[in-house]
Amino acid sequence: MPTIDPRVEAFRRLHESGCFVVPNPWDVGSAKLLEQLGFPAIATSSAGFAWTLGRADNGVTVDEALAHLAAISGAVRIPVNADFERGFATEPEEVALNVTRACETGIAGLSIEDSTRDAEHPLFDLDVAVARMRAARRAIDETGTGVILVGRSEGFISGRPDLRETIRRLLAYAEAGADCLFAPGLPSIGDVAEVVRAVAPKPVNVVATSGLFTVSQLADVGVRRISTGGSLTRVALTAFLGAAREIAERGTFSAFAGAMSTAETNKLFGA
Repeated sequence: MPTIDPRVEAFRRLHESGCFVVPNPWDVGSAKLLEQLGFPAIATSSAGFAWTLGRADNGVTVDEALAHLAAISGAVRIPVNADFERGFATEPEEVALNVTRACETGIAGLSIEDSTRDAEHPLFDLDVAVARMRAARRAIDETGTGVILVGRSEGFISGRPDLRETIRRLLAYAEAGADCLFAPGLPSIGDVAEVVRAVAPKPVNVVATSGLFTVSQLADVGVRRISTGGSLTRVALTAFLGAAREIAERGTFSAFAGAMSTAETNKLFGA
């Protein structure tokens, strides 16, 4: 039986009470900066990582994702939650195999989605989705790592925005062994509160959205953790494109004026 990584134990304690933000870096450098800012944990972003490779979200292979997880978890001392998409597989046995490999990368948590990536049938049938979640749970338990399993229901971001069905699925994933539950795209604080009440005492993750919720509002309704998804990556890309477009279209460099100096940036990375 392997020794439980202290970061896994710390991550479990974070899920026991209170509310914490688990921001999503896109590479090792951004992960290190978030750690320096004092966040107690971070989570990878499938979209953010794919964009660094010049691809759309869900455009990376399982081997690329595993290498990314190992690089991020190896670069920081805080817990890392893996955005593991749909387990990079359809069949439960293949999900279990990939989850086992993910648990070897040093992560403290891992999420499995019920999205099929099929526009005509965007969610796995519930019995299939539950079998996939059970397979992930079994794989984690067999590794002895204690990695936290997050069950994600994707209805609100895949064209099936049905709160009753979302709650039904989250409850089924909890029964199948998910430690934390997540339904990205909930449109109102009332919907969030209803999900929290329905799945209690299981902790709930909510993804931050500009102008929709604040940390205090989510904490008040009992949300345990708040992630940022690909938003931090999009903020960085927006600034990058704004500066590059100024050069391309106007031949000026005023966007550079507010940037950190080379010396300040080097200092952030230990120089």
